[in-house]
Amino acid sequence: MKTNYKIAIALVAGAAIGGAAIQGLHAQAKPPVYSVTEIDVTNVAAYEKEYAPLAQASIKKSGGKLLAASQKVTSLEGTPPKARVAIQVWDSLEQVQAWRNSADYKAARMIGDKYATYRAFTVEGK
Repeated sequence: MKTNYKIAIALVAGAAIGGAAIQGLHAQAKPPVYSVTEIDVTNVAAYEKEYAPLAQASIKKSGGKLLAASQKVTSLEGTPPKARVAIQVWDSLEQVQAWRNSADYKAARMIGDKYATYRAFTVEGK
């Protein structure tokens, strides 16, 4: 009989620990953050040759992922931006901010500022 009690207690304890672990994992899950940038490019050839590869490498190095980057923007409502649009996904707002403050991105941006102006914002995903 004592063995049966030990097994029952072990099963209940295991279920409780498993339930607590699952709750902890759900509490830690954060939605992704999307960075959206409108870029008004004045010299497309120089921008694509000198700036874009450096910026894309800094995004990858910092843990972001470039989802889309194009000048082909179709308006669904209202006036479409005249600019290029880039969309990236990040694990957190802090990760985006760390990337934008990184030495790699700042060096790339010094080049990019010669060929474009930027408007950037983030959107929290679900």
